[in-house]
Amino acid sequence: MTAFETLAATWPAAEIRRLGPWTLRRGDGGGNRVSAATLDGPMRDLDAAEAAMRRWSQTPLFMIRAGEGALDDALADRGYARRDPTLILSAGAADIAPPGALAAIPCAGPLACMTEIWTAGGIGPERRAVMARSPPPRTWLLGRLENRPAGAAFLAARDDAAMLHALEVAAPARRRGLGAEMVRAAAAWAAAQGAARLLAAVTEANGAARGLYAGLGFREVARYHYRRAPEE
Repeated sequence: MTAFETLAATWPAAEIRRLGPWTLRRGDGGGNRVSAATLDGPMRDLDAAEAAMRRWSQTPLFMIRAGEGALDDALADRGYARRDPTLILSAGAADIAPPGALAAIPCAGPLACMTEIWTAGGIGPERRAVMARSPPPRTWLLGRLENRPAGAAFLAARDDAAMLHALEVAAPARRRGLGAEMVRAAAAWAAAQGAARLLAAVTEANGAARGLYAGLGFREVARYHYRRAPEE
């Protein structure tokens, strides 16, 4: 799988519809990744793609990847705003050092303390619903610091790769190494599933997260941004 295929497979939309060269996604409030349309062939029928997204009561949103400059320009001409330049990072799962004892614990489902951490970090029920509909193999990671719940993340694997999503460390536990320990635990879980690579998507503006992943040996393998239609 490509990095984009792993991203889509492990963080799935509520509904996917093919329309000519477009893949349309109904996100049900789960964020840009599950709501953005992508172009899978020569660009045409842009008006039809916009109309289909509006019928879902979604503001038209497109993901722009490398080599899609014509689409980017066409959307800019229509007044679409450029949003959230994002990097997809990758590292060998077996190359990341194992976590410390009990630093992060894989769970079969989200615990109440994890939901509290995500809620405090702005990860609401719509995004947690994306985790629930991601098929196995998957796991929820509980991060612990000083024997207390302090972090939460979601992780799923497809074929030769796993992807880490929704990594959130509670405010009092930040800058104390827990984020790195949780990424190490994610790599250990990925390797146990037979996944050679661990992936993560990080916004370009998130310097702290980019530094965390770079320190663990992650490298950029793809990038993208969004174009969002003006609000009506």
